[in-house]
Amino acid sequence: MAQEVVVTRRGQTTIPIKVRRKLGIQEGTRLEVEAVDGKIVFTKTPSIFDLAGTGKMSRKEAFKALDDMREE
Repeated sequence: MAQEVVVTRRGQTTIPIKVRRKLGIQEGTRLEVEAVDGKIVFTKTPSIFDLAGTGKMSRKEAFKALDDMREE
């Protein structure tokens, strides 16, 4: 799924929508960037929302607990 993009004079580019959708990248998503073997590699940095539900509580229970704490 290679697509060509253009780099602006400020070093910016746009990640194509098909790639963003496939990888779940949206506004606010943090990415790490590094050069590997002459290639630019972006890796999604996990957020607290990505980690929700990985413990003993379900994602729904975790968000309810957070809401309850905010109300206190």
